[in-house]
Amino acid sequence: MQKINKNVVLALLSLISLVFLLFQLYYYRFYLSHKNGAVFSKVRGIQPGQDSTRWHVVRKFLGLISSHNIPVYLIDPLILGLVDKDIEQIRSSPDGPSPECKYFCAPRDFTTFALLDKTWKHEVGLFRTAEKMGFQWLKIINKDPRLDGMDDLSGTEIPLHYIFKLASHAIHLVVFYERSGNYLWHGPLRLKQHMDRKFVPFRKLHFGRYPGAYEKPELLLVSIDDLKVQIPKNPSGFLEEMSHSRFLECRYREARAFFQLYPDDASLDAVEFRKKAKSLLHLAALTLNNLGVKFWLSSGTCLGWYRQCNVIPHSKDVDLGVFIRDYKADIIPAFQKAGLPLKHKFGKVEDSLELSFQGEDDVKLDIFFFYEEDDHIWNGGTQAKSGKKFKYLFPKFTLCWTEFVELKVHVPCETLQYVEANYGPDWKVPVKTWDWKSSPSNVQYNGVWPVDEWDDVIQIY
Repeated sequence: MQKINKNVVLALLSLISLVFLLFQLYYYRFYLSHKNGAVFSKVRGIQPGQDSTRWHVVRKFLGLISSHNIPVYLIDPLILGLVDKDIEQIRSSPDGPSPECKYFCAPRDFTTFALLDKTWKHEVGLFRTAEKMGFQWLKIINKDPRLDGMDDLSGTEIPLHYIFKLASHAIHLVVFYERSGNYLWHGPLRLKQHMDRKFVPFRKLHFGRYPGAYEKPELLLVSIDDLKVQIPKNPSGFLEEMSHSRFLECRYREARAFFQLYPDDASLDAVEFRKKAKSLLHLAALTLNNLGVKFWLSSGTCLGWYRQCNVIPHSKDVDLGVFIRDYKADIIPAFQKAGLPLKHKFGKVEDSLELSFQGEDDVKLDIFFFYEEDDHIWNGGTQAKSGKKFKYLFPKFTLCWTEFVELKVHVPCETLQYVEANYGPDWKVPVKTWDWKSSPSNVQYNGVWPVDEWDDVIQIY
């Protein structure tokens, strides 16, 4: 038998090993990488040291939703922040190749998109396709607050968030719903007990820590890093809105318990007053919003929202709060133009300003202006006949959105502390006899206006 040359054998084995290794690399590159999301292909515009995985995951996600005709738009605050700096260039640039992957290759664990619920209803097919593309997914559902009411706490659940994960990157898809105040709402992200809390870094997600309320955005189709995406037309405006978007639901369960103890006034007068108060509040909100003046429900109107999810029928007025820093001289003429004549003006911009406008019949609108100190906030009151001044102290608070009488409106986020400051620990008990000079728990005597100032600080019409 002819002797086998060892060098030939070694060479053949080396060649076979090399071919096998090349086959493994080819197989991983063109099959496993797409299945599991680990992508190593060269992306146009990728600079040395950049990771293209995130770009590929976003591209595959956009392909996924496009194949199911699902209109989504980008709301990721990190990317929108970068886009906003270059918005004019992005708007005017052609659809040609990007010189670099500047936005979707930025380091982060997830990218956030939004979906309007009414534009899509077909889940099953989407998830099957997602799995075939290598995505893992998670669906977060919770109770639909739009179905809540005094007579119905049904607990019907709706999808609020979807997470699509591929390799080391995740897509957070936030579901927005239209509500009766003509605005968009998204729910909180609350994991069920059986869910994997390590699926993604949930604590880093920008949307879901609490519910949020937004105006309906105008969208713009742009090309970012060679990917076609829709974004809010005004990214900086959206980001500003996002920073103050926290939303509080009306407490219907507590309200129902309240009415079991204190039956609601269903008299014709009460029904008529609530109707007028709702109309007045809507008109006041329209007027102040047009002026760009931020306001919130205050005093008895805030108490009615927090305690019984409705206007208190024996209050006979609508109360709003405004920070004095947001005061504008246009407020009085704007309300007069809206058909609400000035009833009285007490105080001055520097001290204890208060405005009252006459609504329909005997329903009036009171606007209290709040002054900020180092450790508290206060608003003032004036007794017309004596010139006496009063001060009402509140702990510092921030503002949240809520829905009240079919209106998206602000309330203090720290509502309980706000209500307790004004009405004391017994705020749950209705009080029909109320003296604004002595009944509030937070009232203090604050001196007397000098007589020579009365013509300016005490004006009654």
